[in-house]
Amino acid sequence: MTTAIFPAATAIDATAIDATSGGHPDARFAVAGRPLSAVTGAEIQAPLIQGGHVRYANLDYGASAPALSVVSAYLNEILPFYASVHRGAGYASQISTSVYENARSIVRGFVGGRADDAVIFTRNTTDSLNLLAGCLPVRGGKHTGEVLYLDIEHHANLLPWQKVPHRSVVAAPTLAATLERLRGELAHGGISLLAVTGASNVTGEILPIRALAALAHEYGARIVVDAAQLAPHRRINIAADDVDYLAFSGHKLYAPFGAGVLVGRPDWLDAGTPHLAGGGAVLDARLDTVSWTTGPARHEGGSPNVLGAATLARATEVIAALDEEQWHAHENAIRSILVEGLQRIDGVSVHQIFSDTEQGAGTIGVVNFSVAGYDAGLVAAYLSAEHGIGLRDGRFCAHPLLRRLGLPSGSLRASFGLGSRLEDAQRVLAGIQELRQTGLGWDYVVDAGRWVPSNDSRSYPHWAPNTPGTAGAAPCSLD
Repeated sequence: MTTAIFPAATAIDATAIDATSGGHPDARFAVAGRPLSAVTGAEIQAPLIQGGHVRYANLDYGASAPALSVVSAYLNEILPFYASVHRGAGYASQISTSVYENARSIVRGFVGGRADDAVIFTRNTTDSLNLLAGCLPVRGGKHTGEVLYLDIEHHANLLPWQKVPHRSVVAAPTLAATLERLRGELAHGGISLLAVTGASNVTGEILPIRALAALAHEYGARIVVDAAQLAPHRRINIAADDVDYLAFSGHKLYAPFGAGVLVGRPDWLDAGTPHLAGGGAVLDARLDTVSWTTGPARHEGGSPNVLGAATLARATEVIAALDEEQWHAHENAIRSILVEGLQRIDGVSVHQIFSDTEQGAGTIGVVNFSVAGYDAGLVAAYLSAEHGIGLRDGRFCAHPLLRRLGLPSGSLRASFGLGSRLEDAQRVLAGIQELRQTGLGWDYVVDAGRWVPSNDSRSYPHWAPNTPGTAGAAPCSLD
């Protein structure tokens, strides 16, 4: 693992990062000075601890992205017709069923799925991968092979495999060497499934899924890709890349609600244990026996999240229509401005996994960093309270990776996307620069595991419980 620690440089004015060169403005401001797509909530005002309000700078897309405005409008359009699917002859039920089933076709097309690939709607990426873990081939009461994964995975692509025979590989300092380590482990034999991330949720580094798929298949294994972070930032074509299974989530793909999806080859899924035993998943049920159906319904017991599936599908349509060059240029401009600015601030370290990662082409809109002398949670609280900026701190549900990076107590993650603008990156840089130069502007205390401003008099909207700070920290962010 590599932690990229950049040398101290002359202090910068983060608000002047768009300084001209040779009389010509930085071209990055022409492509990312404004959001690429409209998102719901883009102009909400955040109260500042010192008084006043400022536009909320949302740099936490990697946790949950705001809904695209087009998707919000679509939700309002279909909401009056919401009804239970597959269970009614009524007008609204028929419309909801049509919308729900059509969402499968839309999602299959979005990821370049094969004609016979199953599209199963789940709660989220974690749910999808747990579902697949219950469908690994078994013969004579024993699994026919092990699952192989790297130590850089999000918990969603780590913990489900601990329930079945598995092996892990420690990532090498370079991506090229890591692939060779995986080859060596696959060559030993006995691997039925290679589980990899498409892009790291911690550092934003992209893994070469086509090369990994070829590697897995060379040794008789299948591959599943956790695309929760990749899908909102890059085109995916599982047929062209020869990927067997792919999982991602709507809440990271600019869709509201907690819908996820698993797309992939149907044979394992049709033979696997139904993920949810319940109505809709059966052909026939008796008091003490059951005959299960095949296809997506086998794993979608109970009433499905119709609106979640529908809005997820609508979001994929919007993303599929983006101009790819413009899309990547917008994101790369924000990322490069942020990384370059952080590199110039004394005491700030930008972290990455592989030393041979190509910035831009090899990364998505995620930047991980830390500030010397400050707990990550305190920096996040400071940026929120004093600058109206939201970003993530902690261990990002990737504890083994954070330990490998030498960050056992956590770090900071700025993540962005279609609704972001360069001003958001500038504000982060200005806030960090101010912190390094003058320190905190307010007193902070730890409340229920999280840093919060002391004597916080800010209020929430009238419809929200006015209890700032009492929610506490997520268990996975604590040691």
